[in-house]
Amino acid sequence: MFTLTVLPEALGTALILAACAYALLACIALHKTRLQSRARPVGATRPTSVLKPLCGAEPRLYDNLRSFCVQDHPQYQLVFGVREADDPAIEVVARLQHEFPDLDMQLVIAPQVHGQNLKVSNLINMLPATKHDWLVLADSDIDVPINYLSHVVAPLADPATGIVTCLYRGRPAAGLWSQLGGQFIDEWFTPSVRLSQLLGSQRFGFGATIALRRDCLAGLGGLEALKDTLADDYWLGELSRRQGLRSVLSDVITTTDVTETSLASLWAHEMRWLRTIRSLAPFGFAMTFVCFTLPVLGIGLILAHNSYNFVMAGVGAMARWWIHFTQRRGRSWQGAKYEAWLVPARDLLLFIEWTVALTRWQVSWRGQVMNAKGQDPA
Repeated sequence: MFTLTVLPEALGTALILAACAYALLACIALHKTRLQSRARPVGATRPTSVLKPLCGAEPRLYDNLRSFCVQDHPQYQLVFGVREADDPAIEVVARLQHEFPDLDMQLVIAPQVHGQNLKVSNLINMLPATKHDWLVLADSDIDVPINYLSHVVAPLADPATGIVTCLYRGRPAAGLWSQLGGQFIDEWFTPSVRLSQLLGSQRFGFGATIALRRDCLAGLGGLEALKDTLADDYWLGELSRRQGLRSVLSDVITTTDVTETSLASLWAHEMRWLRTIRSLAPFGFAMTFVCFTLPVLGIGLILAHNSYNFVMAGVGAMARWWIHFTQRRGRSWQGAKYEAWLVPARDLLLFIEWTVALTRWQVSWRGQVMNAKGQDPA
């Protein structure tokens, strides 16, 4: 009887403490890294080639690609790549070439497929067109500030740097599902990365931006080493870290479009992320349930509903909503207040997705079904 009474209460208290501690630490990490990123100096830059793999006419593709055409970097090249000669993205590139005739801009159309990862395959086809030894691999769906390129490549001047990457904000297209997708990025992904960074981790590499030197890429086995991996961005960083090089998280924040229009599309996208994370860090992923603050606090209170736990749960809930509002800083206050009502639904959906992600390894990506398990290219 003693065990049956005490065990649930102890478990409930532990869940509340863990969820509350994570939310508070995430708040500290977001605040501290925001202060550290202010007025960071930029060193000398070198000529840089930017590789932009494209596939289809994505929403806002012209605006996103145009943001790369107005950079304050003194000398850079843009290389776009598609697989099919009738890809609608070609028209967007042609429009930009006409608009910026003095900008070094090339389009590579190559149907050759190298391995299972079609993005990496596209990059392999594009690489011979690059002219410079500093490289930036950037996704097609990001919008960047004018100082993006000069800031991102600056750490490459240090020979001890392997890759430079950067975080991004979610920009919902419209509707409930894209708003929830934006919250996934801003209120779960970013705080988790910031907390890992605060604790000294360098285990990051995000496909929105990977900057590295050509000699570093060659030392890792080139892009060919990644042609059958799912998390190619992560492995570029991990393989460079195995060479004794450091990964740098840039102070630049880009913007990515969140275009999911249904629960099914949102579920598939986030399941790919979660199962990929699980494959890279199984134990860490198993413990990420503490990040889903509100459902975990609720379960804890069901198991152990004493006054102390109600106070702790209140603190954790306030911290969770602080994360929401601080991540909405600089945006519409009315929008932030409206989306605050979605925070419980966002956390609950993540908790359910995490539970399901533990059961299988298959992910869906651009019409392909891939297995997230056993991705180490070494």
